[in-house]
Amino acid sequence: MDKPIDRIERETMLLGRYMHLLTPRVEWRLDRSAYILLSRIRAEGPMSIGQLGDAFGLDASTLNRQTAAMLRAGVVERIADPDGGIARKFAITEEGARRLDSDRSRNVAGLAKVLADWTPEEAEQLAASLSRLNLSIERLDGRPWPRD
Repeated sequence: MDKPIDRIERETMLLGRYMHLLTPRVEWRLDRSAYILLSRIRAEGPMSIGQLGDAFGLDASTLNRQTAAMLRAGVVERIADPDGGIARKFAITEEGARRLDSDRSRNVAGLAKVLADWTPEEAEQLAASLSRLNLSIERLDGRPWPRD
């Protein structure tokens, strides 16, 4: 019999694989990195490359490639630092907000289909367990995700 840690590893691997299968593929859907970066910018407000690097533990060259693609797609724009700093920041455009909201709605609808035969208590238990798992990862990583 597998140990719980072995089952958790397998199930999180499968979850990563299955999440993109929950929603129909559409041409204008955000890629995974854009979805995550836009979600973070929405949570924290405009961010510089340095701030994004600190938030995600990514190097500037990786973020420059990702943000360049996002600029070309029109989902972010460069703005002057609202706090008067030298570094320019990335802010979500109206198109970026629309696409992020659309993708999130599709993700939620896909999850709702999967959980349709779960009780509210079972869904709450899963949500609490996933939250606890993510908070534990963030504690070890030292880069917490902003939450309400």
